[in-house]
Amino acid sequence: MTPEIQDVFQFVYKQAPFSELPEAAANYFSKHIEIIYLSQTNQQDWLQDGKPNLYLLRSGVVDLISAKDEVIGRMSEGDYFGYPSLLTGDAIQNRIEVQKDGLVYILNEQNFDFLRREYKSFEQYFVRAHANRLLSSRYKQQSETWSERKISELMTKDAVTIAPTASIRDAAKLMSQHRVSSIMVTEQARLVGVVTDRDLRNRVLAQDKDPSAPLAEIMTEKPKHIFENNRVFSALHLMLKHNIHHLPVLNEAYKPLGMLTSTDLLRQQKSDPVQLIGRIYKAQNLLAIKSCAQEIPDLLRQFSYHIEDISLIGKLLSGLTDALTSRLIYLYQQQHGAAPCRFAWICFGSQAREEQTLHSDQDNGLLLPDNISENDRSYFAALGAFVCEQLNECGIQSCPGNIMASNIDCRGTVAQWTAKFSNWILSPTPKAMLNCKIYFDMRFIDGASDLYATLRQSLDQISRNELFYAAMATDINANSVPIGIFQQFKLEKDKSKHKYLDLKKRGVAIINDVVRLYALKVGVARANTLERLETLTKSPLLAKSDIDNLKDCWRFLTQLRLKTQINREGLPGNCINPENLSSLERHQLKEAFYLVKQAQQASAFKFARGSL
Repeated sequence: MTPEIQDVFQFVYKQAPFSELPEAAANYFSKHIEIIYLSQTNQQDWLQDGKPNLYLLRSGVVDLISAKDEVIGRMSEGDYFGYPSLLTGDAIQNRIEVQKDGLVYILNEQNFDFLRREYKSFEQYFVRAHANRLLSSRYKQQSETWSERKISELMTKDAVTIAPTASIRDAAKLMSQHRVSSIMVTEQARLVGVVTDRDLRNRVLAQDKDPSAPLAEIMTEKPKHIFENNRVFSALHLMLKHNIHHLPVLNEAYKPLGMLTSTDLLRQQKSDPVQLIGRIYKAQNLLAIKSCAQEIPDLLRQFSYHIEDISLIGKLLSGLTDALTSRLIYLYQQQHGAAPCRFAWICFGSQAREEQTLHSDQDNGLLLPDNISENDRSYFAALGAFVCEQLNECGIQSCPGNIMASNIDCRGTVAQWTAKFSNWILSPTPKAMLNCKIYFDMRFIDGASDLYATLRQSLDQISRNELFYAAMATDINANSVPIGIFQQFKLEKDKSKHKYLDLKKRGVAIINDVVRLYALKVGVARANTLERLETLTKSPLLAKSDIDNLKDCWRFLTQLRLKTQINREGLPGNCINPENLSSLERHQLKEAFYLVKQAQQASAFKFARGSL
């Protein structure tokens, strides 16, 4: 072996997949490559259609650019490119832009195919790398539909703020100066209230209020708000639910960034779902509510054709369920009188995570004050029975496990709910772990939000020891992904002997469980899986690459799951027949399951073995 080849061999043998293969593989690669010096002057000569090659960067920095002129990734020493066309036979779509000149090793198609045939793990490495790229790039393309845009993308003006001690006159002058129809009232940079032009008309002019009075006397205290990274749909839903026209936008530190108005958001609206939610909130009787509910399946099907990421249907369907629930609570109180005391209607599971599908069932409960009387409890027993029964009539199926507000076990005071959670944490039996999977995903729907906040504070004070986390990790690893030793799908059969993979049980649910475990450890209060992962980026508990993999896998599996339900493929609701997928989709699915399995094993190592 010449000194030059020896130098190449030593470099190649350190790179995956050659580091896991016999030396002969790296030796073959080293002897059959072409070495070029890649620069901006000759970059157009490589990665051309009709000339597929495997490229390995020895030095330098190269950007891979898509046909849409988007940067797919930046590559440096030890990175490969060019392999997708070698694997699929498809035309080369991408190009490269050299950021820093360097050396590149090139292996032609014939020699690449030889290594594929001789070393199965060599081929699997590049199949996996290709699937990973597809998983990560699939959701980076930005759609123009209103529902997928972030609130921050609509912000055009900075926050206009004023102190609550300022006069009403000063607020009016400031609003006029900035040409805005509302102003945020802040104290120590925190939002404490909102004043709108309607307030100036109705609470000042109409009531002959002294303009020199402090703004605190007319402001709306503790106003509803939204965070900058939420979606447009969430803002519209919030405004329709509470009949508000001005919505403060805050950052994660609760600092005001600006104000959204109903006019701003309605400009973005291009679909009917929000109109349906608005009609639900205005329904005056059960017949009107049920009429709206009948439109949901077809509306979701049509909506899915207009958005790129149909996993957003989970948000939409949860929003519709929220609206149905709130309106049913309202109608019950109209017919039977106002509630005798404060209460909070809460939801669990997929509705709490805002990840419902067409086959999701109810998971809800009632939160009551600690001093409630037995007589008052009977009112809420009837309320729970009414709402749950009518939700079932609207197509939101009753929970097979009876986790519903119609069940006395799901109607409790703050102290009773706190005791339940405490018992599950202190005695982590298999049954307790099942309860944790459901109840630790919790969200407020209607009633007294401060009552819900009190429960959250009580739960935060419950200490969770390492035994609890170990039990959760062990429970997570009791569920297996449907991939065998030789990367073959392990199919199940229904009564009609249809073969399928359960995407929920064997994929999405495992990701939800893993993410919930890390979120509980770090103290993340949010229930939505993607939002939990986003918050976990600030924690050293999970690497960014692992977080990105979990996000991509969750989205991909959710896409397949919803697509199957919408297309009515004749299989159980959360299942898919991999034979109906393309070869590339099957590769993606195997890679997603592989990454889910890795996440499972990592959780067991970190928690079940007490390594933290």
